[in-house]
Amino acid sequence: MAEETVPKWEGKSTAELKTTTPEQIWPFLAEFCNIDKFFPSVDTCHRKEGTPGQPGLVRYCESSTSWAIEKLLTIDPINHSLSYEIVENNIGFKGYVATLNVLAVEGDGCKIEWSFISDPIEGMKLEDFVSYLDNTLLFMAKKLEDAVRAQI
Repeated sequence: MAEETVPKWEGKSTAELKTTTPEQIWPFLAEFCNIDKFFPSVDTCHRKEGTPGQPGLVRYCESSTSWAIEKLLTIDPINHSLSYEIVENNIGFKGYVATLNVLAVEGDGCKIEWSFISDPIEGMKLEDFVSYLDNTLLFMAKKLEDAVRAQI
C-alpha cells in the first residue's frame, strides 16, 4: 500500500494600518533580526550569520520556552516583500515558508499580508494556527505603528 501524502497547510493573515505608509513600515520588517520588538512571544532575536538585507541572512529567535532559526530567502525593497523559512526549531514547524508583503491602500494607510505554506503542525489544527497568526499580526501592526510614531 502506498504512503498517504498529507497536504500542506496554506494560509494568509492581513492587518490594515490606518496611519502609516508602506515606506514607513518597510524598514522595520526589512531589518529581519529585530522581530523581538514586534512579535508578542519572541523575547530575543539576533543575527546568526549572513549579510543584513540580503537573502541567506539567518536569525535566531527565542522565547522562554521555544526557539527557531529562520533564513531570509528573498527580499524586495521596491515591492516591500520578503520571504523566509524556519530551518530549525523546537516547536514542531516543518517545511514552513512565509512571505510578508506591505501593500499600499487607498488613503494614507497600508496593509501587511503574511502568507505561509507549511507541513501540518502536530497537535494543532490549521484554523487554530491561522487564528494565532491573525492575532499575532494585529499585535505586530500596532507595535509597528507605534514605532513609526516614535520616529516622527
